Amino acid sequence: MPTLSEDLRFRGIVHQVTDEKLLDRLDHGRTTMYIGFDPSGPSLHIGSLLQLTNLRRFQLAGHRPIALAGGGTALIGDPGGKTAERTLLSREVLDGYLEGIRPQLARFVDLDDALLLDNSSWLGSVPVLDFLRDVGKHFTVNTMVAKEAVRSRLERPDRGISYTEFSYMLLQAYDFLRLHEDHQCELQVGGSDQWGNITMGVELIRKVAGSQAYGLTTPLVTKADGTKFGKTEEGAVWLDPQMTSPYRLYQFLLQTSDAEVGAYLRYFTFLSHEAILALDVETAERPQRRAAQRALAREVCVLLHGEEETLRAEKASAALFGEEIAGLDERTLLDVVAEAPSSRRARSALLAGDVTLVDALVSSGLASSRGDARRTVGQGGAYVNNRRVDDAERVLGQQDLLHDRYVVLRKGRRDYHLLVVE
Repeated sequence: MPTLSEDLRFRGIVHQVTDEKLLDRLDHGRTTMYIGFDPSGPSLHIGSLLQLTNLRRFQLAGHRPIALAGGGTALIGDPGGKTAERTLLSREVLDGYLEGIRPQLARFVDLDDALLLDNSSWLGSVPVLDFLRDVGKHFTVNTMVAKEAVRSRLERPDRGISYTEFSYMLLQAYDFLRLHEDHQCELQVGGSDQWGNITMGVELIRKVAGSQAYGLTTPLVTKADGTKFGKTEEGAVWLDPQMTSPYRLYQFLLQTSDAEVGAYLRYFTFLSHEAILALDVETAERPQRRAAQRALAREVCVLLHGEEETLRAEKASAALFGEEIAGLDERTLLDVVAEAPSSRRARSALLAGDVTLVDALVSSGLASSRGDARRTVGQGGAYVNNRRVDDAERVLGQQDLLHDRYVVLRKGRRDYHLLVVE
């Protein structure tokens, strides 16, 4: 059984540490650590998953985790990784976002030996003059300007940085100090873009409390094109099943590239080192089987949504190109074809036998003309509910309706259309 430091190293989770002795220290004794989460959206997203699994890893190793929701700092906005000012949130909107992410945080830790806190409980009440005297005096503007998050903005005079966002690092440093004083917290963990903020917290604790504190950063989780996962990116993958269904999450992970899947297995799952190494070999030798991607999709879906929803997603994934699509429940069926274009036809036309497959292929846009539609059928490329149809004169009827209102048309391997009968 690997120690926590061995596990973190194997998984490539350690990017920077403020003190090299920290990792060995984590293997001996108990530490209270915290990770902050930004509630600037209605849900956490896939980019937050590494830090969520880190909370659990530390707790399973015997440490006490604190999940800190930034209800106060989110009103200011972290400039890290941003090229422009964030849009400021109202208190009402932020409260709604906090309600959304609390159950997501709670899913990853045992609350009998962990804390879920909101930094607005102290940031909202500290007098501004006290804050400037007790916190601001410990840092020079020179030091703050040198931080990457600030420097990158100052180097773009067309963008710049407001005093509001410039003050963010002081607020986060104060969070660490409060957690140290109130809960004996000694370690902050965060993404590598938080390094500047974390080191300021370590420094503030040394100056104010005279104590040793530590910081550890992890690599940023990026997409295939090297960009960071985020809430504002098109196609964001949310952890809330109402915003990104378990099936869509499963499909997203199933499409992970061979180059990334090894890292994602290490970051996002609790599979053993031996199991991950075996999947590395499988990917290298038999990539067409996509065993690592299937393992990744299953492990993450179970972690986030449970066994039942994962089985539903697996069943839907298997049915995507098979006749099993007819056996899916309505919700899962609509998940499967969610990205397909759709059109509507009158039920009376279907019952009267007026809707031929050729007509449906043309009206749906799957075929450019009746001649094109007939060629598609003749070449074996036309499907009704994933059943190949060889008869160009085929008429669609009541027997083709799924859940009494849907017909799934397909041309070739990936071109779908959902016909909705009203």
